[in-house]
Amino acid sequence: MIDRSEDQSVNPRALTAPTIGDLIEARLSRRVFLTGAAASAGAAGLAACAAPVSGDTLAPGVDFAEIERAVTEDIAVPEGYDADLLIRWGDALFADSPAFDPMNQSAAAQARQFGYNNDYIGFIPMETREGEVVRGILCVNHEYVSTALMFPGVASGYPGSMTAELCATEQAAHGGTVVEIAREPGGSWRPVVGSAVNRRITARTPMVLTGPAAGHERLQTSADPTGREVFGTFNNCAGGITPWGTYLMAEENFNGYFLGELPEGHPEAQNHARYGVPGGWYQWGRFEDRFNLSAEPREPNRFGWVVEVDPRDPASTPRKRTALGRFKHEGAESVVAPDGRVVLYMGDDQRFDYVYKFVTRRAYDPSDRAANMDLLDDGVLHVARFNADGSLDWLPLLFGEGPLTEANGFDSQGEVLIEARRAADLLGATPMDRPEDVEPDPASGRAYVMLTNNSRRTADQVDAANPRANNNNGHIIEIIEPDGDFTARQSRWEIIVRCGDPNDAEEGAVWNPATSENGWFGSPDNCAVDPQGRLWVSTDGNPRTGANDGIWALVTDGEARGTGRAFFRAPVGAEVCGPKFTPDGRTLFAAVQHPGETDDATFEQPGTRWPDFSDAMPPRPSVVALRRTDGGPVGG
Repeated sequence: MIDRSEDQSVNPRALTAPTIGDLIEARLSRRVFLTGAAASAGAAGLAACAAPVSGDTLAPGVDFAEIERAVTEDIAVPEGYDADLLIRWGDALFADSPAFDPMNQSAAAQARQFGYNNDYIGFIPMETREGEVVRGILCVNHEYVSTALMFPGVASGYPGSMTAELCATEQAAHGGTVVEIAREPGGSWRPVVGSAVNRRITARTPMVLTGPAAGHERLQTSADPTGREVFGTFNNCAGGITPWGTYLMAEENFNGYFLGELPEGHPEAQNHARYGVPGGWYQWGRFEDRFNLSAEPREPNRFGWVVEVDPRDPASTPRKRTALGRFKHEGAESVVAPDGRVVLYMGDDQRFDYVYKFVTRRAYDPSDRAANMDLLDDGVLHVARFNADGSLDWLPLLFGEGPLTEANGFDSQGEVLIEARRAADLLGATPMDRPEDVEPDPASGRAYVMLTNNSRRTADQVDAANPRANNNNGHIIEIIEPDGDFTARQSRWEIIVRCGDPNDAEEGAVWNPATSENGWFGSPDNCAVDPQGRLWVSTDGNPRTGANDGIWALVTDGEARGTGRAFFRAPVGAEVCGPKFTPDGRTLFAAVQHPGETDDATFEQPGTRWPDFSDAMPPRPSVVALRRTDGGPVGG
């Protein structure tokens, strides 16, 4: 079984980060945590939380009947809510989709079915009836496959069990799904099988590279001497929907798909080491040269990008937008700034890596969709430096500026973007505790950063923005853009909560005291801001706290700031990804990824058989639609 959080790559900045001795005085002199917090109590930097508040003053509508922390094989929602199963791994998308047969899978069948391990969820409304959204396009990433849970008879460790056909089926299960969904009044959301917009994107879908790095020598291979055409996308984690209605698929842990060794002294050796290539998670390189470094040493450089897809045109060619930089992308959520330019926030999901934002050079034109289709090819990528005084500097990754010159091995802007991590190292960005989803809120001018965990941070690597050594449960940072200007080069930041058990003094968790025994959580991963401006957080790693992963509402304003409330519980072994609201706030979609993926779980003996609970079916990653039984907005 693959532990995606483990990686052998090394960020050299982590080895030179400020020591705790350098930062204690600054940390004790500023308000690091909750609004209204008192001075920190000692070198541990623990802030006093706001005074307890009653449940009816938490925030407008955050008053649902909180569910209990638990380890169960099924899902759970509050009283007064339903969780409808929308679509499962293997479900039909097209009129000719074959029925799902887990005992006889094939690449051809999987390419016509909903893929595996659904992660990001995007929603584009198509029809509203009496103020309620009733039809739309769902865009879903399929991050990776759990091989031992997916196929019968695959041995633990599985290299010797894999065949070329099984590897091809894995490739077909990756990528993304675009599917029309609809609901009738009083009914449940359902896929529109055979809709003209329905589409599967896989690890073999033809794509083009665009932007400053396109055509660079380091993107050229024997199969593509132009450096502009590439097959497929994989390990698509979080993503985004642009203001002009395109779907962004973020390529995250691409390193895991490569085998082999570089020839001794190869010029890509340092670059591949910085990204953890080869990861050796899958056996594709045994059957296909492009996944074998010995045959194609530059192929990994063609992954780690953000892919833009037009979900309204299933015949369109996806585009890898190199201007957004190459790293292990988690998320690509966008917002229109006051001057009309578009800003994308992104995390590089690895211990000691960075938070980024990209600012387009041109403004978004809401009246001309075609004029926006290449906006993401021209702009400036920035990386964040979190300062101990609560300020934040956005450092531009521009060839020829500062250390990003030929003297440091960069020949062009394209090369800066191919090696975005090394460029950010040289600029002095702040190494973070696994930055995952970053969600901007246009109404408040803030962005929320999910920092999942970092068990490798030592006491002498602690800094103001990452205040705990051996940070097993993560924390959440709020970025405050000045006057709502998301293009700003200088911002402010605060920590909203330090996650984990507030009753464990050694943990160093910080929550509002109004948080109940069920309301705290660990390992924040994805998040969503609902139409009322409230933050909802899904987790990946909460089982470390003794309960399944799920979704929590988190209050970010007022006396209740820093109060969590448990809303949804996933089945055992699963994480929850991609929380996404319909624009009317009446449906919250959630992706239940890798259910049953417990220690030593297999196809024959999974941790649960959710959602079918049939001995004939393995656990199936699925999207669920969470709604109030009275049809009102989720959360009230």
